[in-house]
Amino acid sequence: MLVVLECVVNVAFGRRRDLIESLAEACGAPLADVHVDQDHDRTVFTLVDTSDEAVGRAARRLAGAIVGRPELDLAANAGVHPRLGILDVVPFVSLDGRPDRAGRQACRFARWWAEAHAVPTFLYDDADPEARSLPSVRRDAFCGRVPDFGTAQPHPRLGSTAVGARPVMIAVNCELATADVDVARAIAETVRARDGGLPGVRALGLRLRSRGTVQVSMNLVELSGTGLEEACGAVRHHAREAGTSIDRVELVGLVPARELARCTQAFRTETGLGVAHTIEAALVRRPRPELTGDTPPGDAG
Repeated sequence: MLVVLECVVNVAFGRRRDLIESLAEACGAPLADVHVDQDHDRTVFTLVDTSDEAVGRAARRLAGAIVGRPELDLAANAGVHPRLGILDVVPFVSLDGRPDRAGRQACRFARWWAEAHAVPTFLYDDADPEARSLPSVRRDAFCGRVPDFGTAQPHPRLGSTAVGARPVMIAVNCELATADVDVARAIAETVRARDGGLPGVRALGLRLRSRGTVQVSMNLVELSGTGLEEACGAVRHHAREAGTSIDRVELVGLVPARELARCTQAFRTETGLGVAHTIEAALVRRPRPELTGDTPPGDAG
């Protein structure tokens, strides 16, 4: 296992290519992947480096660039994905299994963001002394839970931010060959852990208006319990039972090489996932990455 720190910055904006590219430019060398989703109105910036400080600085540069763009306003977000703020979620991930490394950077970032830019922050997972989860932050923020840093009211433009330290997680979307969102929601309910489904799976059924279809959007937070291929296989099984199928499997961000190695060759061929999608490969691919996902054309608003 490489001694690498990762930060997967979720920004609640995904509609203008020029703006997204300017934010990517601010990240500098640690930027490893940029994934854009217009339906989610969301962009995920993956930062990785062998230097903890380099990752922390890149995250702060990205956050500072967001502050400098007044058109980034939480009130204007129209995506289907839940969000607390424009800089919505900032998780730090230690790939060598040492949560203290990630926790230190998370707390530093959360304090800096609140003090320097008046955006209240909530800690979660290993950064939080009470180890509260991200779903609980979304549920309780400003309603039963005060911020760990900053004011008791959201920033008028930027909202608030959840900052965490967590184990490696995979975010993956399974797009279905149907426009019936009830089918996607029923499958999500069947596979997610909280409703008795697969261990460590969080799932939502969402409508993709730009594509005229729906997806099962999953976070796999316990890879030892449920891996990438197993989760997608479960969605495929339940989709067939509902009379449909998976049209596309979309990885959001990067995957650890060891998890990709667990997947069969048939799954990798079917989904198009390969070594280029791994965190480890990103460490040696230092030119700025191309935008992936459903990228917006030109500078259209």
